[in-house]
Amino acid sequence: MLSLRFAIPTANTLTPPKIKPKPGLVVQTAWNQTDLFPSLPKRYDYKLQAATTDLSVAGDIPAEEVVELPAELSRELLPKHVAVIMDGNGRWARQRGLATSAGHEAGVKALRELIELCCQWGIQVLTVFAFSYENWIRPKVEVDFLMSLFERALKSEMESFSRGGIRISVIGDSTKLPTSLQKLINEVEETTKHNSRLQLIVAVSYSGKYDVVQACRSVAEKAKDGQIQLDDINESLIEQELETNCTEHPYPDLLIRTSGELRVSNFLLWQLAYTELFFAQELWPDFRKDEFVDALSSYQQRQRRYGGRH
Repeated sequence: MLSLRFAIPTANTLTPPKIKPKPGLVVQTAWNQTDLFPSLPKRYDYKLQAATTDLSVAGDIPAEEVVELPAELSRELLPKHVAVIMDGNGRWARQRGLATSAGHEAGVKALRELIELCCQWGIQVLTVFAFSYENWIRPKVEVDFLMSLFERALKSEMESFSRGGIRISVIGDSTKLPTSLQKLINEVEETTKHNSRLQLIVAVSYSGKYDVVQACRSVAEKAKDGQIQLDDINESLIEQELETNCTEHPYPDLLIRTSGELRVSNFLLWQLAYTELFFAQELWPDFRKDEFVDALSSYQQRQRRYGGRH
């Protein structure tokens, strides 16, 4: 169940304020995809050669150690799996008169801080929505920049993640990714596969609807080949074929979406069945430790019934 601090809105009227407010918890009343692909602003200034941000300036992920939690949080009530829709990079840049590419690079730094906090506080799985399958319809210059940024970030952080005990898994249709990025993903997954401190699942070229479709196709193929009978098909069989079968904890306990948008945008549709939702006003690059504490604190105040009564 969701614990509400504000009335349920009948329409998504939130707009990113110029002055950063405290994040508010709201719940969507319907899945609205009408503004999933808004018209692109004039200031879509993507310049690959200008993307010079050092993505590894923060140094190594701290070694595994017991870190005291903020006073608002209880270790026993922390979620095992947190999922994040990282929304608002472009708006963050436009508010500051910067190229949109600068917003994406600021978003990478925000993600790195979140990864460090998950490691320090004992959260076991972090899944982030980096690039949706639908995002391929965006201008080629933007797509090329994002692919380049993803590749640079993986290269710069691979050793740090490995030493920090972080396992990297990438889900989505990798066949559409640049060949160099596909090879790098395979290398990173292989290098970090035995790490167990935190599993970072990155959804790239991912579609929640297609995830379910491909799982059903896989089950149908097994039935066609006589490996299973029709009566054997159940939720468990389908769940085993979903792309999140790469983790022991495939179902997020908490989903965070930033930027004030109130939808899940085709992300982990099957897996979110009983996930607690938290919608933050902050644009993704502004979502830092205090905002994460607010989201976790809200989660810890909920009563999770899974359809039952308490």
